Amino acid sequence: MKRFAYLKSATAALAVAAPVLFSGAALAQDAVNLRMTIWSANEAHLNLFNEIAADFKKEHPNVTVTYDSLPFDTYMTTLTTQIAGGNAPDLAWIFETGAADFVSSGALYPLTETFEATEGYNLGEVSEGATAIWQQDGTLYAYPFSTSPFGIFVNNDLIRAAGQTTPAELIAAGEWTWDKAMEVAAASAKDGKAGLIVRDFNYQMWQNLASIWRGWGAAPWSQDGATCTFAEQPMVEAMTFIHDAIFDKHAMPGPGEDVDFFAGNAAMTITQISRASLLPKGEDAFEWDLVPLPQGPAGEYALIGQAGIGVFQSGKNAETAAQFLAFMTNPANSAKLAQFFPSARQSLLNVAALSKTNPLLSPEQLETVVIKGIATGTVIPGHTDFAQIQQTVRAELDALWRPDADVKAVLESVCSRISPLL
Repeated sequence: MKRFAYLKSATAALAVAAPVLFSGAALAQDAVNLRMTIWSANEAHLNLFNEIAADFKKEHPNVTVTYDSLPFDTYMTTLTTQIAGGNAPDLAWIFETGAADFVSSGALYPLTETFEATEGYNLGEVSEGATAIWQQDGTLYAYPFSTSPFGIFVNNDLIRAAGQTTPAELIAAGEWTWDKAMEVAAASAKDGKAGLIVRDFNYQMWQNLASIWRGWGAAPWSQDGATCTFAEQPMVEAMTFIHDAIFDKHAMPGPGEDVDFFAGNAAMTITQISRASLLPKGEDAFEWDLVPLPQGPAGEYALIGQAGIGVFQSGKNAETAAQFLAFMTNPANSAKLAQFFPSARQSLLNVAALSKTNPLLSPEQLETVVIKGIATGTVIPGHTDFAQIQQTVRAELDALWRPDADVKAVLESVCSRISPLL
């Protein structure tokens, strides 16, 4: 099977027409316009990115950086369509699930040499664990600008109104488990409100359910990626738990239900700290908390979502784009980015540093969710040809999202469909 054909074709084109790398003299004279695709349209994010671009322009007056905000739900489809159509951006955010494809395809410009040549960059302090999926043969091909553990944002007002114990109180009592969490969620799901939302899941991004199934020690495939494990007992038990929470306990919104935690319409949501900026203020504010994921049958665990920034080989300004990326992710700018995107730099992974850039979060929240999560968590599962695998699994799982579904049979069907792809 041809692997990631749109990137392979772009790489093949490179062999015929290599990107133009400007000399220092040419860079001083010619205007350079860099485009970076991102999946955020958050005003606070864009203000920071534009500030960093403006600072870079002070040193490189001929370089202008613009950010192309693509819808989150169709981001990968739009990006890969641009690449296949010969309109690749100069830089792009990349999901952790697509890392294997982008890195192995040869579509990305190697970054290690540029980073190491940048004064004060200090690539050595960037966690090896954070860069693992973005490297090949010792060379870094994308920078993990966001290494963000999943936690649970909590609406204590809704939970107390339902007569329930808050997650913080359950943690203090040593009772913060998935059974208890769903009990609280089910009791809070009344009067038009929902219990627990797995943000961005929406019955399509099934990989976000890893934030629950990791508590059972479940995984979609073996560590080497060669064998489907959807139908193994840990996943069957975890998916049965999720199915019951949706259709029996009504602790999670069902298919077709669109509920927003940050609008005050749910008791809890699983997401990352970058979403803290969505918390309502003023009259719409509610008492909120951020807590770690509950303990599952397999014990305590943490899940990390990562995003990398890569530079495309096919861009006319790949060298300049790599220089901008080195500037954007240097120690000083990494500290600024950390207010939204937890850094892979060791010097920024402490309460003192994180408190400066995350004033909404308490030291305890930063320690238990962010620092501990990064130290102990595993990354959302990815695989080569992930786009095809993702769609195949999603289609097979449609049969699971029915009240009378045979969970084990559905998961066996998933394995039968994706095993040839693995």
